[in-house]
Amino acid sequence: MIPTSLSDQTAQKLIRLGHSPDPDDAFMFYALAENKIPNRGFQIEHVIEDIESLNQRALKGELEVTAVSCHAYAHTADTYLPMRSGSSIGDNYGPILVALDRPGLPTEAAPSDLRGKRIAIPGKLTTAYLVLQLFERGFEPVFIAFDRIFDALKEGKADYGLIIHEGQITYEEKGFRRILDLGKWWHGQFKLPLPLGVDVIRRNLGKETIQSFAGLFKQSIEYALANRQPALKFAQQYGRGISDELNDRFVGMYVNHYTVDMGESGMTGFQKLLDLGFEKKILPRKITLDFV
Repeated sequence: MIPTSLSDQTAQKLIRLGHSPDPDDAFMFYALAENKIPNRGFQIEHVIEDIESLNQRALKGELEVTAVSCHAYAHTADTYLPMRSGSSIGDNYGPILVALDRPGLPTEAAPSDLRGKRIAIPGKLTTAYLVLQLFERGFEPVFIAFDRIFDALKEGKADYGLIIHEGQITYEEKGFRRILDLGKWWHGQFKLPLPLGVDVIRRNLGKETIQSFAGLFKQSIEYALANRQPALKFAQQYGRGISDELNDRFVGMYVNHYTVDMGESGMTGFQKLLDLGFEKKILPRKITLDFV
């Protein structure tokens, strides 16, 4: 439940907002970062770090509002509430498993193809890692920063790489082949979208602050979608050199109607992810989701 005690929290208007340096996050925060909409009295300080760093900060409850992996949320549910706006959801697509293109690669990996293999993983609390473990657990994880995975594969540090962010659409030009799309696998299993990231707000901010900021956050996303070209231009500075076309394509994958409001199917997918993680003894406890 959203806390009802305001206990001077309404006067606390500083919001440290954690998000990753990626085009989809930047697109969502364009209106806030560029002062395109009234800020409802909030003083917003943008904290830009990679998602695994934000996951670790969320474990300590450091930021008032932050993006986290849906996997990480299972470890932070006592401190944060998930917002229905701001989620990154793959609908029949998601994180991918790649390898250097070479003869003998499976065209569509089966669980048995992963057993005993070294797989480069972009973080222990990433949703990609959780879903890969639901697919198959008998591999050796090699934890590597997401933007170093392609290099790690070329250097022979892992057999396969688990790719998130814009690498999902740039892997071919870098000489890699996709052997598994976890979002496609998930959809085939459960006929649900796959929630990957979610924005959360700290429970102790109080009901009024929580609801007001959640409304502002949704308004920022709606503004970007209604002013797509300037928002895309702003977002591209975080695209690590990707083209206009790829920037547009990547943002479209993860900022869409689910991002405005994840809806019943998105919430069901999120709950399913956490339930399976608990059943498979990957997550420490059962979580029942309660959204702002």
